[in-house]
Amino acid sequence: MLAIIGGSGMTQLSCLKISHRRVIRTPYGEPSGPFTFGTVNGHDIVFLARHGHGHTIPPHRINYRANIWALRSLSPEHIVAVAAVGGIREDLTPGTLIIPGQVIDYTYGRDFTYFDSSEDPVTHIDFTDPYSSVTRMQLFRAARLADEAVMDSGVYAAVQGPRLETAAEINRLERDGCDMVGMTGMPEAALARELGLNYATLAVVANYAAGRGTNVAAIPLKEIYVVLEKAMVRVRNIIEHLAKCYDDKTNT
Repeated sequence: MLAIIGGSGMTQLSCLKISHRRVIRTPYGEPSGPFTFGTVNGHDIVFLARHGHGHTIPPHRINYRANIWALRSLSPEHIVAVAAVGGIREDLTPGTLIIPGQVIDYTYGRDFTYFDSSEDPVTHIDFTDPYSSVTRMQLFRAARLADEAVMDSGVYAAVQGPRLETAAEINRLERDGCDMVGMTGMPEAALARELGLNYATLAVVANYAAGRGTNVAAIPLKEIYVVLEKAMVRVRNIIEHLAKCYDDKTNT
């Protein structure tokens, strides 16, 4: 089974032929909402809207631990997180799709680990490469089959939100080596690693980051949704081919 976490601009997966929805309870509270099960071209998929029904949960209030724990209970082969980002690097123009290879965490106050009990021994995970190489490879393969252009690699800056950044903050992120900025990349990726899940992000550049490109003075928020609506058509095309890739055992 392939699991998809949908972010901004993706409250549902329109190419999914729904069979049922299920509420999953976890020791960490309630996930963002019911999980939607179904098939894409005959291949099993489960979908979760990260921000809940109607996009009502802000990034700093998402119960990331519950979401990932619930997904683990379904034993997915891979988890693909779709995320909207702002483009810092010059070539990351609105509408670009990119599969990041690294992440820098600037978030705070979020429940970021499962290993926080005083009764358990201290546990460390290797997070040198934060995304599954296998999942990323399959995403690139699906993009090629779908004839969709996807950029390789890049550093994702995970920030707190829900406000967008100042131009000075974007300058700082650029000096740190970040190529794009988003609000949901962490602790989601780290939690997936703690549970041994194959996880990768498919990022959609929704806008130039503050002070970049055409957004030197301000970010036109209404235009973001127009960009996302068009880009999600391409994302769904990739997911349709991705489902076939994962189901085709001879190619994994």
